[in-house]
Amino acid sequence: MSEKKVSSLPAKLINGGVAGLVGVTCVFPIDLAKTRLQNQQGVQVYKGMLDCLAKTIRSEGYFGCYRGAAVNLTLVTPEKAIKLAANDVFRQKLSKDGHLPLWGEVLAGCGAGTCQVVVTTPMEMLKIQLQDAGRLAAQRPVRTPAQAAAPGSGPAPSLVAPPPAQPRPRPSATGITAELLKTRGLAGLYRGAGATLMRDVPFSMIYFPLFANLNALGLEKVGDVQARAPFWQSFLAGCTAGSVAAVAVTPLDVIKTRLQTLQKGEGEDTYRGIVDCTRRIMMREGPSAFLKGATCRALVIAPLFGIAQGVYFLGVGETVLGLLG
Repeated sequence: MSEKKVSSLPAKLINGGVAGLVGVTCVFPIDLAKTRLQNQQGVQVYKGMLDCLAKTIRSEGYFGCYRGAAVNLTLVTPEKAIKLAANDVFRQKLSKDGHLPLWGEVLAGCGAGTCQVVVTTPMEMLKIQLQDAGRLAAQRPVRTPAQAAAPGSGPAPSLVAPPPAQPRPRPSATGITAELLKTRGLAGLYRGAGATLMRDVPFSMIYFPLFANLNALGLEKVGDVQARAPFWQSFLAGCTAGSVAAVAVTPLDVIKTRLQTLQKGEGEDTYRGIVDCTRRIMMREGPSAFLKGATCRALVIAPLFGIAQGVYFLGVGETVLGLLG
């Protein structure tokens, strides 16, 4: 990776925040499809990503594809800022004479993935509940008038039309947060923290070194200063590294998603921890279940990190601070 002139920490935080906001806005519907596909155990509500998105739009409207986006957009700024800034700081600390060996790149990525979990875990916890609510609603059977009037189904139907059934209230981030804090304390928001750490650390250890080397391909070094990569190269390097890392850790993402999902559908398993979750998925659904949502995840992470690295390397934060200064 180019060891270019060190930017200030505020500039890194602005770059990471802007990158996260732009990226999440572009790819959130695919992320929603990923969560719903990964949570399917018995009843197959969706056949794939496109089927999931089509059914979501049909039943919940276009903005149904953005359920949980407010939480993501609110917390993605500190999450991406911490991730990208921490990686840069660790790289600078581990560099000697402008050179960073591969082990240093991996260690810097490990540090970045560890730091981000503080924000990532509650963000993912809330987002998953909101994203999966539509799948659970679609899974519930709807009684037809004939079923309602069948013997043994209840009192005889009245000639007067019954009042329409009240729809279940949609969960909200504030409601879920308040309930978790009330019943489980702060630990409730950090359910699945171990699984999140288990996913994010390997992801960063793969992503950052791979991105750094792809981003530096073909660039000449003048003295101790690495030439700055053009926007298109940073974008493509981010997309490629992101998709590779995303697919590599998909099994860990499936485990994390299952552990963090509070409401289960009929006949769906609940889990006591990472080992129990892994064992049950393997026994009941087979090895292929660990790759559920892999395509969606690659399609989410590739442009997300491509946009993130493009914005980061354009120096938006430096420009903003320059205008303010």
